[in-house]
Amino acid sequence: MMGPMPADAPLFPRTVVLGAFLPTFVFDVGVGAMLPVVAPTATGLGASLATAGVVAALLPVGQILADVPAGAFADRVGDRRAMLAAGGVAALAFATAAVAPQLLTFAVAVLALGAAAAVFNLARHSYLTEITPPLRRARVLSTLGGVHRIGQFVGPFVGALVIHGGDVRGVYLLGAAAAVAATSVLLVVRDDPTARQRGAAASPRPQPRLREVLRDHRDLLATLGTAVLLVAAVRGARQTVIPLWGEHLGLDPAVTSLVFGVAGGVDMLLFYPAGKVMDRLGRLWIGVPSMLVMAVALAVLPFTQTAAGLAVAAGLLGLGNGMSSGILMTLGSDVSPAQGRARFLGLWRVLQDSGTAVGPLVIAAGAALGSLAAGVWVAAVLGPTAAAALGRWVPRWTVHANRTTRRQAGLLP
Repeated sequence: MMGPMPADAPLFPRTVVLGAFLPTFVFDVGVGAMLPVVAPTATGLGASLATAGVVAALLPVGQILADVPAGAFADRVGDRRAMLAAGGVAALAFATAAVAPQLLTFAVAVLALGAAAAVFNLARHSYLTEITPPLRRARVLSTLGGVHRIGQFVGPFVGALVIHGGDVRGVYLLGAAAAVAATSVLLVVRDDPTARQRGAAASPRPQPRLREVLRDHRDLLATLGTAVLLVAAVRGARQTVIPLWGEHLGLDPAVTSLVFGVAGGVDMLLFYPAGKVMDRLGRLWIGVPSMLVMAVALAVLPFTQTAAGLAVAAGLLGLGNGMSSGILMTLGSDVSPAQGRARFLGLWRVLQDSGTAVGPLVIAAGAALGSLAAGVWVAAVLGPTAAAALGRWVPRWTVHANRTTRRQAGLLP
């Protein structure tokens, strides 16, 4: 979309706030409003509870399936056009879900929405990577992660108001309106022409093909990519473990929702401080502690027997997750090549999204085998494993791992 900002430019210029943060917030309000009602809508269309769970899983499945094509698409048409196209497809998918006469149509709409979200997320990530100086990158991307969290936190409350005033279909119309609004903001906000010229001058060569990107970065993806998968799995487990353990304790769903909301509130408090630490001290100063904090929270959670105990463990999980805000996007930006960046980030996001899907599966496998606590403890073990993988591979692949690697690279005196 445009070239890098000057070093003395504002941290959050107008093009970042209006071109990335605001559309992200609006888009994620729509997605967040939809998430709690996918399964009930599917059952209303005749699905069993098991089938409704499969339909709900089509959203992340759509993201994983579309991550690699999203990178190729963004490289071909540009980040801004990719986000515009994704917003249009998302609006159509939301509208289709609102009027779907049968389960198959609804399932296709959910899958398409996941694919649109993949394109939108990847394009904005690539965009901010291109325009943000490396020593500001973590603050910008952690703030992007925070905006994403806030949007999906607000969404269910807005959706509840819509349902209270009408029916569940209104939530999908809300999502369509949010997608249209996000796309409209992108249409209004224009690139800085001088920055665009800098970007064009910096990338005169044709973009490499996907197989070339994969070939050139296979060692990185096999090593640091494994760490990414583990981190995402730990973070993904958090989304499932709180409601499942609340159900295990026999808590009222309203109480469990309150506990989950408290954890989300703690999560949202830390995105900017986390980014500042990563920019000042290096990526490992956030990546490793966040995984250890989440591991401790997961390890103690099966010992909780009351709502208060669950709330404490959930708050600790939120603390660790909030600390990790933006870490995977920042690492992806650090190691992404100038040529074929979007294609590379598509591969990166496959690992990230796959890990997010693996985490809940670990918890569910434990529950299916008769011990939910065992599944939680397996997820807890993934925390120190992820921390060790980060400590081993981040210094190898990025000079921004810590102050020592920056000093060795001549970035610090």
